[in-house]
Amino acid sequence: MKYVEFTELGNPADVLVLKDAPETSLSSGQVRVKVLAAPIHPASLLQIAGQYGTIPDLPEIPGSEGIGRVSEVAEGVGQLKVGQRVMLAGGSTWQEEIVGPADQFVPLPDVGDTEQLSMLTVNPLTALLILSSFVELNEGDWIVQSAANSAVGEYIIQLAKQRGIRTVNIVRREGLADKLKALGADVVLVDGPDLEERIGDAIDGAQVAMAIDCVGGDVFVSMVESLSFGATIVSYGALSKQPPSLPLISVIFNDVRVRGFWLSKWFETASPEDKQAAFGQVINLVARGDIAAEIDSRFPLEEIKAAVTRAAESGRDGKVLIVPNPA
Repeated sequence: MKYVEFTELGNPADVLVLKDAPETSLSSGQVRVKVLAAPIHPASLLQIAGQYGTIPDLPEIPGSEGIGRVSEVAEGVGQLKVGQRVMLAGGSTWQEEIVGPADQFVPLPDVGDTEQLSMLTVNPLTALLILSSFVELNEGDWIVQSAANSAVGEYIIQLAKQRGIRTVNIVRREGLADKLKALGADVVLVDGPDLEERIGDAIDGAQVAMAIDCVGGDVFVSMVESLSFGATIVSYGALSKQPPSLPLISVIFNDVRVRGFWLSKWFETASPEDKQAAFGQVINLVARGDIAAEIDSRFPLEEIKAAVTRAAESGRDGKVLIVPNPA
């Protein structure tokens, strides 16, 4: 059984190692799951590099989510069967197979694209929760977001479109407008000088109820200054690695609220009922094909260094997937 591991923090392409281990026998109540696909998220790369909100206990097998197929069940397992697809939500997904208690795996519907379902836990859930947890958005409201061509950004566009919420989408390079408008984006702007003014011109001076940022730096400042009285900006990342200068004039005199969102903390604090409701909604949306993410490329475990190198490259168009056992 092949798996990826790191024993020290650093550049992922340098510290990740492919290893072999003997196959583990099942105990009562356990299942064996072949990993079909697992995405590479920026958070995973940052954690491997030691630049994330939590420091891993080393050695560690990376990977935060994925999809697998049950290949063996032990005595005492009634809820899962061989051949069934399951969500891998317990982490350590960059490996060929996972053995664990049956209740560790979430059954998935028979319908739906396998690769899209491999990305259920992080990006679509983040998009859904940000749109529903901070501001009561109504049909016709305007929101503005940065990194709109990221996976979370594309999910936000699709979810907002379904609710009749209009979006201003900020990107960092030309050539993305047609793709994002096909997903449902109303306005696409390239980051740069006078961004606040260009946002106002694009929406003809309409009110902006909410901003969503994962870049930081100057774009965060421009979005704060574009917000209407009493509006909220939610930050869930810092891709630029540049801290913003908080525009206190807008915060004080325009009563702008600055909030943060970290999915890991939501998992710690949300009730079982809230988790079940959120996952149920996301699973149905993805299984029906109502929301989807672009996929840039796919790599086997043996090419893990090339995979993480590609995932870290700018100008990439979609997610990089690890496919230990292609479906």
